[in-house]
Amino acid sequence: MIRASQSDRTEGPKPAQHLRKVPATVARLDCATAFQRIALGCIANIKAHHGSACAGDAEAVHQIRMAITRLRAAVSFFAPMTVDAVWPRIKREIAWLNASLSAARDSDVVILYAQRKRYRAWTGQAGQQSLDQRRIQDHRRLARSLRSGRFQRFMKALLRWIESGPWLVGSARNARDERAEPLQAYSEWKLKHWHRRLVRKGHDLKTMEASRRHRLRIKVKRYRYMLEALMENLPSRRHAKIRHAQRAAKRLQGGLGDLRDLQRFGHVAAALSGEPGNGCPPGYAEQRRELLVEVVTACRSLKKTRPY
Repeated sequence: MIRASQSDRTEGPKPAQHLRKVPATVARLDCATAFQRIALGCIANIKAHHGSACAGDAEAVHQIRMAITRLRAAVSFFAPMTVDAVWPRIKREIAWLNASLSAARDSDVVILYAQRKRYRAWTGQAGQQSLDQRRIQDHRRLARSLRSGRFQRFMKALLRWIESGPWLVGSARNARDERAEPLQAYSEWKLKHWHRRLVRKGHDLKTMEASRRHRLRIKVKRYRYMLEALMENLPSRRHAKIRHAQRAAKRLQGGLGDLRDLQRFGHVAAALSGEPGNGCPPGYAEQRRELLVEVVTACRSLKKTRPY
């Protein structure tokens, strides 16, 4: 857990103006400045949706999760520059927060499935009530986390790390060189590496087990979020290729997410309704086959769309 400094214990939350603005000269942007811009944007998004998420708003919870994932994607994209002695502590706090965020988000998604006409009878009244109660508990747990002193300390530590952390002054040659490297050149090389890795890992998607599909979905999600972030930080002449690749990644991520949500809904709803052996919603096999066809097609499309 990140400890509070004396100033953290005595000062209240910083206003939004505390987030410094970096000059938007995208044509000459270096990697260090680009990472700061992306990461500070993530903090701003978390703060913007904090109150609504505490009040149980599903979209606000989703937006905070997206901001956290985008931050982790940026750290991974700009590694080794961004990996220093402080990052492991930040990463542990992110994992702590993500546990509550993920539980609340999963409950929201399961409720949406249960409310669909084709699943209402299968879920049953008792199952629906159990799902509603579970959602309330998950959102209360998340609200406690978001209102806690631990969360406030985490946000302050995260901001300090982004603006003045050890990663900005590390003496290792590879990290030092990357800080000053132009974003355009670095992003082209890194996107090529990430794209090839996704194509390689997704080659047997049709027969892939659920755990591997889940890991692939996370990689695709980070790839997509970085494409979106780069469109905000690279010259407009690069946008067409990046946007095309982003759409392909979004389709693949969406299909993989639908597969996971369908399976999770079946298990959770059946268990809470008191019929754990009945873990397949109506039309599950057919819907799963259709989704698999969609994700295989999306993966082929991703293979063809190079953002570099």
